Amino acid sequence: MPDGNQSGKPAKKAPRAPKMTDQETIKHIRVGRNVFDTPPKISVIIPAYNAAEFIAEALDSVIDQKYREHEIIVVNDGSPDTTQLERAIRNQLEEIIYIKQRNAGAGVARNTAIQHARGQIVAFLDADDAWLPDFLASQYVFLERHGYDMVYCDAQLFGMRSVYRRTFMETSPSIGEADFDAILDLRCIPITSGTIARKQVVVDAGMFETDRVRNEDFHLWLKIAKNGAKIGYQQKQLLKHRVRPDGLSGDSISRVERVIDAFQRVKATIDLTEGQREIVTRRLAEFEADLAVEQGKAFLLSGEFREAATAFRVANRYRKSPKLTAITVLARIAPHLLLRYYKNHRSSDIAFLPNIEKQA
Repeated sequence: MPDGNQSGKPAKKAPRAPKMTDQETIKHIRVGRNVFDTPPKISVIIPAYNAAEFIAEALDSVIDQKYREHEIIVVNDGSPDTTQLERAIRNQLEEIIYIKQRNAGAGVARNTAIQHARGQIVAFLDADDAWLPDFLASQYVFLERHGYDMVYCDAQLFGMRSVYRRTFMETSPSIGEADFDAILDLRCIPITSGTIARKQVVVDAGMFETDRVRNEDFHLWLKIAKNGAKIGYQQKQLLKHRVRPDGLSGDSISRVERVIDAFQRVKATIDLTEGQREIVTRRLAEFEADLAVEQGKAFLLSGEFREAATAFRVANRYRKSPKLTAITVLARIAPHLLLRYYKNHRSSDIAFLPNIEKQA
């Protein structure tokens, strides 16, 4: 892996590992009667926030795993639906370690679970996703057989008609070795709910960011890779990953802004070589183009045609293409025609941005 000082610039101080979660954040811990007394091999980590509708399915998918040597840690991150959440998990309560804490964000919730994890390996699952029965067995064998420190897999996408029968790696392929540069350049994109890792490499990398940010998982994968961890992936579909409409169409501008913010945080907090800085600069330009496209769509839908034409022109400047050129021209000379086309094709026109964040 490239050395962090190849640019010739003075090395930044390594970012300080986040402090362990303040015990005052934790309000309640309950260990189910069926949880193993002896430390298991794997600790499954599930943060929960507004997850009452889906969490029982997620838990059942873990309980039904063929690989049995695991514990399940659910962290209720001060969720406003706590009453409904606890009603949803009451049948599984004896199978899990249940922690309630004041709301502090997904990063802190996962860190809380990591602190309490007794397994040497941690496996991440979001509360609205579900594993297939072979997930833990297949991923654990793959990790050990190849001497990896972290592995992830492919996932079936479900929850929207437009993603039916598609897979995560069809929208976000993993190509070549999953090293730091590949993750940074989005040639390899780990999906959080498909990831297991040795607990020590997660701790050594400083665990998840504790500020209220998005894409804290992308940031952690980069830190793990920067430390020289060996990362691999299976193209097996071992996970069902839920795609929710509110995360794709209704908040598309915010989604691109969060991706831009993630890359800016990487630039500010991780020592990068000159080549890696060039990757970040190129990717940021591409995302600025994506942002301009989404803004153009928003202007178009609200009837602000002049602003839409300007936004599409900016996007075409960042990422020139025949399609964007045609859209830019139509936005200027025939905006009503473009609007009609977009409304008629919007459901299939939703582009999957590089999935460096949870698609929700």
